[in-house]
Amino acid sequence: MIVGLVSCECMIYDARSLKEKRSVLQRILTRLQQKFNISVAEVGFQDTWQHTQIAITAVASSKQAVEWELSNALKLIDSFPEIERTITDIEWL
Repeated sequence: MIVGLVSCECMIYDARSLKEKRSVLQRILTRLQQKFNISVAEVGFQDTWQHTQIAITAVASSKQAVEWELSNALKLIDSFPEIERTITDIEWL
């Protein structure tokens, strides 16, 4: 069993309030959960308007399957024009 954990810090430059930030994040997190076999949550900077940290985890029997899920999840995040990934860390457990 392989567990992969991605932690990425992101900027949402057009957010003018926590409500706007959470609207953008909710749309992204929901799409990630619907499209991929992963768990995802906002884990940092929850009280900051334009800064966030997202954690994504995947579990599978092979590292290749976990890498596929996580890399496609990151590509999906990058496809949203309103959010920019700034720092990304990957851990294997």
